Formats: sequence, C-alpha cells, structure tokens
Amino acid sequence: MDRFRMIFQYFQSNSESVMNGICGLLALASVKMYTSFDFSCPCLPRYNMAYGLGIMFVPPIALFLCGLILNRQSLVMLEEWRRPQGHRKKDLAVIRYMCSSIMQRAMVAPVVWIIVTLLDGKCLICAFSGSVDPQNFVGFANTSPVQVQHLLAKVPCKDDELVRNNTSRKAVSRYLRCWSQALGWSILLILILAAFLARWLRPCFNQAALLQARHWSNYIDIEQKIFEETCCEHSRLFAHKCILHFFESMRQEIKLHSFSLPREGEGAEGEEDLLRGITDQDQVNKLLKMWYYEKPPLDVSQVTQRHPPGRERSPLPWADSPGTRSKFPQHTDV
Repeated sequence: MDRFRMIFQYFQSNSESVMNGICGLLALASVKMYTSFDFSCPCLPRYNMAYGLGIMFVPPIALFLCGLILNRQSLVMLEEWRRPQGHRKKDLAVIRYMCSSIMQRAMVAPVVWIIVTLLDGKCLICAFSGSVDPQNFVGFANTSPVQVQHLLAKVPCKDDELVRNNTSRKAVSRYLRCWSQALGWSILLILILAAFLARWLRPCFNQAALLQARHWSNYIDIEQKIFEETCCEHSRLFAHKCILHFFESMRQEIKLHSFSLPREGEGAEGEEDLLRGITDQDQVNKLLKMWYYEKPPLDVSQVTQRHPPGRERSPLPWADSPGTRSKFPQHTDV
C-alpha cells in the first residue's frame, strides 16, 4: 500500500510524468477506437472521398484537441503569455519551450491514428478508388466512363453484386492498399528518424539555455499549483471564521441542543497566522488583483533584506487598521 502511495505522490508532483501517461493512454485509446470502429464506405462516387478522408483526419483533430485540453501546461502557457508584465519580465524562450512540449505530447495520439489507418488501408481505398486510372486495369477496358466511375466507387464494397466476382476490383484494392501501407511505413520511418536525430543532436545545442527554459517552465507550473493551494487554504479558514462569527449569536441555543462550538480564541492564533491579516473581501480582491497585474520578481533575497532576523516584521500594506493588523510575515516573493 505504501508503494502505491509513493507512486501516486510521484505522479501527482510530476506534471511531465502525468502528461506522458495521458498521451500514452490517448494513443492506446485511438488504436482501440479504430479497431472497434465499424468502417462502412458508402461506395458512391460523390461521397467516398469525403467519408474516407473524414475518417482519416477528423478523429485526429479531436484527439489533438483532447490532448491540449488534458494538458494542464497549455492553460499555464496561455496565462503566462497573456499576463501583464508587472514586476516580472516574460521569457519568450520559456513560452516557446512550453509550447513545443505541449504540441509534441498532443500530437502523439493523432499521429498514431493516422499511421494505423494508413497501415490498414481501408480509408485510402475508400477515398481514392475513384481516382485511379482505369486504363491500367483490364476489367474496365470495354465499359463507358460513367460505368467505370460507378464500378470504381464500388471497389471498397467487396460484397456488392456488381464487383463481387470482378478481378479488377481486387487489383485496384491491392494497388491502393500497397500505396497506403507504403505511405504509413514512410511516415513512421520519418518520425523515428526525426526522434533519433533530435535525441542525438540535442547535446550539440546550447544545453544551458535548454536547462533554464525547462527549469522555469516547471517553476511556473509549480508556482500556479502552490498559489491555488494557498488560496484554497485561505478560503477554508476565511469561511471557517465567517461561519463561527455567524453562529456566535446563537451560541446559547446551540449549547441547549448539545452542540459544541469552540470557545472564543481557541485556534485563533494559528488561523490568524495562515490568514496573514487578510480578513475581508476587499483585501482578498486586492491581493488577487495584485498577483495577476503585478507578479512579484523572482528574487527571494528581497524578503531577507526587508525582514532581517531578530527584527519585527511589518504588516501587510492593506492591514493598517487595528482589527486587521497582522504581526505575521507577508507572502514571499516567489
């Protein structure tokens, strides 16, 4: 049980591992969907190409969008790109690294779908059966152009009475299937070569810039998570204080019904420590607005300079009234 808990905590804290797992699941799901899909070509001259190309390219677009939606870093990247400058400059190298990482993971499932469809060959046979040259096949020599197009459209439907025993239908089907599989294997080989070159040529580029972009990309994601967790914790404590204040006038009635409320002051010190002097709605709104429009600089040494050891720390700038003044430190600029 402890081993499973450690694995869960690892994936929970490592966004890249989570996204790699999600991309793998999407790729397996794409293969499973295609194998369980009932492919039925309409076998009509005007609809074969639309149906075949639609099956080949529409599901990959949906899988690509699913990959972008499930990737948490896509939203983080957009927020980082669109946020105001504030006290923290934007690093375009980090944004490009995040965009590249997001696109690479989102393209896995669509590419797997396209390769599987090409290796199977049904979609390409359905889409391009009417585009082959009938003069290359003996069975279509003595028929009119209209009949040829009608027969070529029936090639994907091997059970149709018109082409069931036609040897040219099998020849056209084999011809298109060979082209489809050749194209599929070519794309797979190109992708493998591209991955090989990217793997072995990466040390030839500036590794320091790559490490910096990867580090700050992870930092932006972790910072957003910690900020959301801190906001949730403050919201919980803020709601707890508001509810206690609301029920304070009903303390006697609650005591008569054998309910127990904490005495006034119990746990208040620890809660005030986490509340950081932010005790009303206007202060919360101001804090969130400052976080969005004036991101603090990435320099934690400023906190040490403002609050040297052994000296009382100053309250938050908006906690100037006696009721809201806090003796606890403000948030660090991270």
